[in-house]
Amino acid sequence: MQTAPIKPLKPYFHVIEDLGEHLDWVEFFGNDNPVEIDIGCGRGLFVFNAATQNPNINYLGLEIDYREGRRAAMRLLKREMPNARIIGGDCKVLLSKMIDKHSVQAAHVYFPDPWWKKRHHKRRLFTTEFCDLLADVIKPEGHLHSWTDVIEYFEVIKETGDCHPKFVSLEPPAERDPEDDLDYQTSFERKKRKMGLPIYRALWQRQPLAAD
Repeated sequence: MQTAPIKPLKPYFHVIEDLGEHLDWVEFFGNDNPVEIDIGCGRGLFVFNAATQNPNINYLGLEIDYREGRRAAMRLLKREMPNARIIGGDCKVLLSKMIDKHSVQAAHVYFPDPWWKKRHHKRRLFTTEFCDLLADVIKPEGHLHSWTDVIEYFEVIKETGDCHPKFVSLEPPAERDPEDDLDYQTSFERKKRKMGLPIYRALWQRQPLAAD
């Protein structure tokens, strides 16, 4: 039995190993527009919507699960979106080794895995070390957004960001009613809000470099 050929996903999906040692934004996107990154982008609803609404901003989704990353890329491929891309791999490698310092306008971290069991909490993404990496790549006065539906994890996230010397806490945007089934920040937000569960939001601004 023959199977349908796999449709090429480049330039919408890459793996870290394909990119060399350095990620040059102008070369990668073909322009010098501002860049925002979505860490743990899943199936890419945020990247897709944000790129559609803001054509003069480039959006990069980072996803460690290649299968989910490819699904996100398929969404972009269908619309041939020029300002959105997905990279599969460990975000910490990209943040620490491949992205230029202070070259990112904003970072979005939506619904990171809570790793429910206490013995697995050390695997959680949002730590002081993770904030250090983000502080290195986010531009001065750029923003860091994070949402979760897990109150216990939100308290950890909020305290970690609030206590970091290179970020200052801001009031996050108020929750709004969606206009349609795709008008959510992420697919996970849609699922949780339809279940009637609260979403906890945090927003920080990168301090000027003089404050480092």
